[in-house]
Amino acid sequence: MGRFGAGQAIRRVEDQRFLTGAGHYTDDIAPAGQVHGVTVRSSVAHGKIRELDVESAREMPGVLAVLTAVDLEADDIGDLPTIVRPKNAAGEKMPVPPRPVLARDTVRFVGEPVAFVVAETLQQARDAAEAVMLEVDDLPVVACLSAASAEGAPEVWSGLAPGNVLVDWSMGDADATEAAFAKADRVVSLDLVNNRLAPTPLEPRGALGEYDAAEDRFTLTTGSQGSHTLQGWLCQSVLKVPPEKLRVISPDVGGGFGMRLFLFNEHALVLIAARKVGRPVKWVAERTEGFLADTHGRDHLTRAELALDAEGRFLALRVDTRANVGAYVSQMGAFVPTMAGTAMLPGVYTIPTAHARVRVMTTNTAPVDAYRGAGRPEASYVIERLADAAAEATGLPRDEVRRRNFIPPDAMPYRTALGRTYDSGEFARLMEEAMRRAGWAGFEDRRADAARLGRLRGIGMSYYVEACGGGGDETAHVHLDRDGKATVLIGSQSSGQGHETAYAQMVAAELGLPMDRIRVVQGDTQVVPTGKGTGGSRSLPVGGASLSQAVDKVVETGKAVAARLLDVPVDHVTFDAGTFRARGTNAVRSLADVAAAAFDHSPDPDAPGIREQAAWTPPEATYPNGCHICEVEIDPETGQTCIVGYTVVDDMGVVLNPMLLRGQIIGGIVQGAGQALLEEVVYEEDSGQLVTGTMLDYAMPRADLLPDIDFSTVEIPCRTNILGVKGAGEAGTIGAAPAVMNAVLDALRAAGVHDMQMPATPLKVWQALQTAGGRAAAE
Repeated sequence: MGRFGAGQAIRRVEDQRFLTGAGHYTDDIAPAGQVHGVTVRSSVAHGKIRELDVESAREMPGVLAVLTAVDLEADDIGDLPTIVRPKNAAGEKMPVPPRPVLARDTVRFVGEPVAFVVAETLQQARDAAEAVMLEVDDLPVVACLSAASAEGAPEVWSGLAPGNVLVDWSMGDADATEAAFAKADRVVSLDLVNNRLAPTPLEPRGALGEYDAAEDRFTLTTGSQGSHTLQGWLCQSVLKVPPEKLRVISPDVGGGFGMRLFLFNEHALVLIAARKVGRPVKWVAERTEGFLADTHGRDHLTRAELALDAEGRFLALRVDTRANVGAYVSQMGAFVPTMAGTAMLPGVYTIPTAHARVRVMTTNTAPVDAYRGAGRPEASYVIERLADAAAEATGLPRDEVRRRNFIPPDAMPYRTALGRTYDSGEFARLMEEAMRRAGWAGFEDRRADAARLGRLRGIGMSYYVEACGGGGDETAHVHLDRDGKATVLIGSQSSGQGHETAYAQMVAAELGLPMDRIRVVQGDTQVVPTGKGTGGSRSLPVGGASLSQAVDKVVETGKAVAARLLDVPVDHVTFDAGTFRARGTNAVRSLADVAAAAFDHSPDPDAPGIREQAAWTPPEATYPNGCHICEVEIDPETGQTCIVGYTVVDDMGVVLNPMLLRGQIIGGIVQGAGQALLEEVVYEEDSGQLVTGTMLDYAMPRADLLPDIDFSTVEIPCRTNILGVKGAGEAGTIGAAPAVMNAVLDALRAAGVHDMQMPATPLKVWQALQTAGGRAAAE
């Protein structure tokens, strides 16, 4: 790995175009003849469509088409797919509620698409959309998990999901766990809320559809996390055409966070409309549309229990979660709370037995799917809140409870009670380093200083571990041009992570090329042959591993060409820093010389030059881990929480580019802290109307939420990855929320508050303090 320039903080090569306004996003692309689409959405959460009158809209100026479910049915358009279907205890797969591209006879959440208007201008399309008349006979609404779980609650999918439960899924050994709880000296339990979040990327969702009638071929341009994935789902399930009939292009992407992995109604609608009107059709969401209809994240209610012995050692873990997937099951919506996250519930602790139950439930709300971390943050939040509860119940220091339950380094590889096998980790070492850097030992003095000023001060920690770098294989292609420049083709997709820099840095270090002579191509199914996309922090652990092998092949092929030029046996050729050398002589050939010769004497005229590819299939996930420590100060007069210190010590395995890594971790921490203190999607319970539908209502984190973050790493190479890397894109989010909430609760305990659910907004904190104060006065 050293040859790939590991540890070099190379500045991002893509930032020049982003900072100078030269980025090329979906809405920047405007082919000749482009027209505009607007989605007509349901304004009610649940009801039977009595009438959908589009005739007036069709007659309005500039209108080219108004699509409804009737039009789609005539064109044999299929439903949006659900890819993963967990099984219940009897081995039966979860039933899949049909999710039409446009609602057919029933609407099930506010914002569900019912029609699609296409017009010459965006304003004409908007005007016509307002002329569409939708009449709905209201049906009962369940807009949250507690309402959906109530006895006799209305059912979103009558007959398909009794009690609004699509599948009752479990993992672990129930009998052994019950036995361990029966003999425990102490049991701690918590009821936890993992609040619903809106991904809210800087660039709203958009899609541009084109249709070539002569070729009978579609082109979709859209910001995504994987163009090949969208191509497959659209072709197989919706358009019902072979893959060669659809090209998907992902240009620059302004934020992904999981949401851009998925297939949305508008991806299909712009293509169907383009074929119908014979013009390119563009749709771009307004911000409120994003809040209404983008996939949301999280939304769990969890009962968590931890059994302990007399010394505070963990004996067993029992978790019961209700997970809201919304009105329809998005592609991975049922996967995230079950197979994606549940196995990580034991965290970094030696818990001999565990059992988890997950009821995947449906409500009259927007679909829920992967959001940064995708199940791993939810699991980390559960176990790290329980660890603090165990400390409070036993009287042990919070670090000591963790220390005596950590999986020791000499136990690696370690298989957890829920089946994950960690290859490496030195958890106590990282925690102690984080405590040192955060000034943990001197905290009580700082707490006393804050108390003299009338403030409540708290400190909290979390120790996370996540599984990432999976998702199957990835293939990397490396081509040398005639002049020795290199082109990398790879199927992962950047949405801000810095792939162009990371991949170019690897190739530059191995081939001895300047960074500006390396081109990274991604996001085009016509140019890049294959791709599994970006998700689960897999781009470097999987894509980078594939690229390293492809570069090795380029060097070996180059040696064979150089041997002919140097007139020596191939095993006498060495390569270093862009130069091929005949061993024991002064005879050399540059990489450019060899690249040109490979073109001139290519055995394949259709693919001249040096063109290599390699695929890496990870044998096991990678397991990044680390300790987060957060220090907060709360103003009891207002309930305002201020984060005054934040420290992270991470084990990401081998670090390729510390600057890129730091950016990923800090961005993730901001999202996790945003969930802990600010963000929450709220629906009105009786009507299912979205309350948090604008930036005035949904509290996004801002630059002043966090102080400068003290971030450092301890490099413990991954033993199951050929580069030794462990993945980093989601780690900051996974550790942040429990660290922040543990700090908030540490501050509030002095005032008699022992429970708080996310988000710990100023109002909720103030109300809890008032209640605790009133209770204390009454006592």
